[in-house]
Amino acid sequence: MAEGSGPGAAGGEALLFLTDEQLRKGIEAMFFAYRGFTADPDRILAEHGYGRAHHRAIHFINRTPGTTVNNLLAILGVTKQSLNRVLRTLVEDGLVESRVGKRDKRERHLFLTERGQELEQALSDAQRARMRAAYRAAGPEAVAGFRKVLEAMMEPELRRHYVRDAESVG
Repeated sequence: MAEGSGPGAAGGEALLFLTDEQLRKGIEAMFFAYRGFTADPDRILAEHGYGRAHHRAIHFINRTPGTTVNNLLAILGVTKQSLNRVLRTLVEDGLVESRVGKRDKRERHLFLTERGQELEQALSDAQRARMRAAYRAAGPEAVAGFRKVLEAMMEPELRRHYVRDAESVG
């Protein structure tokens, strides 16, 4: 256990000292965990000829039905050209519906169609199963700590977006 991280450590007052090697192992763990986390959805996406960019778009359109293209651009941090390619495919394949804004006709609001919702469900079911198993194996304290680590690694603007969405869900 790292110095200052034991049960006797007082709140956030004690410092956590990690060596470069311990940090490298954490980085490797993130790489391998991400590979596992994306493996099942990647197989499902490949059956449809889609990639991870399609998955991310589908995920966030599902989380916020009616989100605008500009909002999705901000969340995903991709170029407009890149997102337009992904959205064009999803719209043409009948997974996403783009509607003109009621207040601002220049805005495009995005919604998953029934087929889009089915694909999103299959993708998220696979990821939830993996997360649920990992969380059960790690236990509640580790889960809470893991969430804190992830939130601390987020860029401030994205963390605000994440916290806002988390609060609106529950």
